[in-house]
Amino acid sequence: MEIVPALKARDAGIDKSMVAAYGQDDRVCAFTQLKATLDLNGVFKETIVSCFVDREEIGSDGDTGAKSNFLEYFLEELMDRSAFEEKLNRALINSKAISADVNAAVNPLYKEVHEEQNAAYLGKGVVLTKYTGARGKYLASEAHAEYVGWIRKILDERKIPWQPGLLGKVDEGGGGTIAKYLAKRGMQVIDMGPPVLSMHSPYEITSKADVYSAYLAYKAFFEAENK
Repeated sequence: MEIVPALKARDAGIDKSMVAAYGQDDRVCAFTQLKATLDLNGVFKETIVSCFVDREEIGSDGDTGAKSNFLEYFLEELMDRSAFEEKLNRALINSKAISADVNAAVNPLYKEVHEEQNAAYLGKGVVLTKYTGARGKYLASEAHAEYVGWIRKILDERKIPWQPGLLGKVDEGGGGTIAKYLAKRGMQVIDMGPPVLSMHSPYEITSKADVYSAYLAYKAFFEAENK
């Protein structure tokens, strides 16, 4: 049995520019990633994989979490049924990945937990999070500068609104994503997703513009490797 808030998703704000709903962390990324994947057209020279996992908030354990070997098993099956001569580990190391996860937007009521000059704001686009972790970079995954530059170039060329962001002040904020489990497999990976106001509260808030920019960013990422 699961107990969740009974309130339905609804428009928020005088101009209805925001969405108020329970559990947008991380359903908002799952939806935009799935939508971006389904909207791809054409024949691609590179293999595209969208992997959806759960239990991220409790450590990504279990057979459906990011720590499981499901991705490797899937890729092995895919390679066995294809003409690939690439070895699995080499394929993983040569892969580029997005950890689709939200970031915490600055809450006007609790500004003190953010480093405001390095924090994300609602309505300013999808957030690139170079590194996550607590107490600075503890238990973090950090993207290489070259990979950050490559992602930025894709977003800038498509004129997709984006902003950098961190997960709060050292010793006051912090958090983790599944990026470190992808990095452990040798992948280039960075966190990217819309900012969320009041994250982990019963009624989280996102900007519709940020949600749309996340969709555009995920779609642009897939298409960039397959020009």
